[in-house]
Amino acid sequence: MALVAGIALVLVAVFAAATSGGGHGRSRPASKAASPSEAAGTSTSTTQVANFAGPDGVEAPWVLAENSKPGTTSWEITGTQSPTGIMGYSNRVQAQVGQSVSLYVSTQAPSFQVQAYRMGYYQGKGARLVWTSAEVPGVVQPACPVSAGINMVECHWPTSLSFTVDSSWVQGQYLLKLVGSAGQQSYVPLTIWDPSSMATYVVMSAVLTEQVFNAFGGYDLYQGATPCAANHYPCSTRARVVSFDRPYASGDGAGGYLSLMYPLTRLMEQHGLDVTYWTDITLDEHPNLLADHKVLISPGHDEEWSNSMRQAAAAGASAGVNLVFFGASPILRKVRLQASPLGADREVVNYRNPAKDPLYGVDNAEVTQNWWGQAPADLPASTLVGASYVGFNNLASFPFVVSDPTSWLYAGTGLKAGEQIPGVMTSDFQAYDPSRSTNPPNVEILSHSPVTVQYNPSRHFADTVFYTMAESQAGVFTSGTVNWIPSLAVSCPATTTLCPSQVMAELTLNIMRVFGEGPVGRSYPSKANWQTFYG
Repeated sequence: MALVAGIALVLVAVFAAATSGGGHGRSRPASKAASPSEAAGTSTSTTQVANFAGPDGVEAPWVLAENSKPGTTSWEITGTQSPTGIMGYSNRVQAQVGQSVSLYVSTQAPSFQVQAYRMGYYQGKGARLVWTSAEVPGVVQPACPVSAGINMVECHWPTSLSFTVDSSWVQGQYLLKLVGSAGQQSYVPLTIWDPSSMATYVVMSAVLTEQVFNAFGGYDLYQGATPCAANHYPCSTRARVVSFDRPYASGDGAGGYLSLMYPLTRLMEQHGLDVTYWTDITLDEHPNLLADHKVLISPGHDEEWSNSMRQAAAAGASAGVNLVFFGASPILRKVRLQASPLGADREVVNYRNPAKDPLYGVDNAEVTQNWWGQAPADLPASTLVGASYVGFNNLASFPFVVSDPTSWLYAGTGLKAGEQIPGVMTSDFQAYDPSRSTNPPNVEILSHSPVTVQYNPSRHFADTVFYTMAESQAGVFTSGTVNWIPSLAVSCPATTTLCPSQVMAELTLNIMRVFGEGPVGRSYPSKANWQTFYG
């Protein structure tokens, strides 16, 4: 896997240019204001007024009202920051109204405060300040120990402060900004979720993948603090278990959120779409809740899936829930969750080699694996997502190529066959693999883009694919690149004719419109065309 380093810090000016309307073939509203009666209310209920079909998908009055409230750019990190200036983590990855959240902060500042920002559109400013803590004395916390044998880094810091999530915390994705008295700044991400939501779209934060790529303390699932043996992958000194009980080492404490998720959140809330927010831990712990929604959206990088998650997604699709995979390696590695000292499901386990997992031969349903297609699971991701992970290129980018402009994906864009959207295809790639006998039978390739894959010269293309299920009529969309969501944030000069952010926003909203109607196969059954490209 390779992240798109150049988009790790997202600026409000970039988003304003990317989502302010306009595009290749049609214009879209810059934002929508709630009606006076909707905006006037102060209740945080997300189900007061009926949802309705809009031009870009199912809209929710509460989302429109929420994003009409005053926004701010103060959520952004400013100035030059040291990784050790201030950093922290919480005892909850996700929280509901009424629950207490504790923060564990280490800082060189004499004191600090916490500012909680709900991320969205907010007239282009990107967030709304919801809560500010009192000033708290700063402390440099002790080093975090490494567990022998499994190389797990887990901090055991005393609590710095706690707060209760009350009704003013509208469900959504939040960044808790830690602000030191001497200018230190960093983030702690938090999802506020509503288990009673019946929203059309579920945006699922891939915190398991974020955590296994978190190198705080020198170890993650891929690398170790000591050098790896030459030409040996995976690294023998890697962690076998990673913990949420530690800060994120990248993204100023936000991990990959600002590049791999936030551009989608911003676009959806700009257009008032009927959205609710989960983490993948929600899907693992509450699989039955998926039936309350029409669309499950997997974000830009979502490799790590537990057995419970996969069963839930497959069952949901079999019941008509549409699936959207905006990354290029979803359901790649099989993991399981276990408790940490701070609570349930706060450690992510993956031995990569199933035979080394203590559960091997004891509970093979929960045995962890380097990829789902190996034994004992023998279940490639392509059986559900319709395409296979083929590798990455973090040294170059390639254009997204339109294959079938008559598809619903390109409706209203004016795009023609063979047109190219520059720079969209980079980092991880996915493609249709005709050698997989377990592929869905009616896969439709919507974009067939030439790429160069590092370390895998046999692969020359990345594919955006779509298929519908014969019985449930559920639709499954897979982007083919981890860069789909980051491309929504790329600014372009006004004279650019095929600006990635504008065109990819139109395609994304077409997905929301079509998938938000319910099982896609009822109106847009897929038509197998993979033989055209891999005959």
